[in-house]
Amino acid sequence: MKLPTIQNAKRYTGLYVVDFGDHSAVGFTSPEVAELLESELFADVKVYKIHNAYPDGRMELKGMRNETFQLEAGMLFYAADEQTARDDFKRLTNIAVASAPPARAKVHLAKLSESEFVTAMIYPAEHDDDFSRWLLDNHYRTAGQAEGGAGAVEQYYTTQKEILDQQQLWAADSFDQLTGAELIAATRKTVVR
Repeated sequence: MKLPTIQNAKRYTGLYVVDFGDHSAVGFTSPEVAELLESELFADVKVYKIHNAYPDGRMELKGMRNETFQLEAGMLFYAADEQTARDDFKRLTNIAVASAPPARAKVHLAKLSESEFVTAMIYPAEHDDDFSRWLLDNHYRTAGQAEGGAGAVEQYYTTQKEILDQQQLWAADSFDQLTGAELIAATRKTVVR
């Protein structure tokens, strides 16, 4: 795969490279990649996340499985009592106010039983590493057990529960999203933005 020379490559960290076979394009966002993959025309493209970039234009890429863009992942933080769970929920949502998360996410405070509560943060699976880093950077800690991943979210959805509170978290998007015909036209470029 041949990539174009990129000026200010650091700006592209976290964006995606799509290999269309006959050419590649740099600078797609995750919602744009998800929309491309939903199309039969682009269902077989190869997708790489720009993990790191250097001043000389070199980029470290991480291959992504296309199925990842159709999944949700998350992190579930368990507590033995409601007050502890409410504190976990409040701390997590307060972090999102002070430091925008890497992507949109939903947070549930749920009662699983009289002695088991969970704060569940659910987001697009392609941002799993980004959310881990975001939580670490913001020193989010809980006292109880934690689990994460797409499987944990699937199990959470099928578990009987009472949702006590919920919040939508929004990322501080720095790029306008391309959709429809505008997105299709961008697939013919080598540098999308």
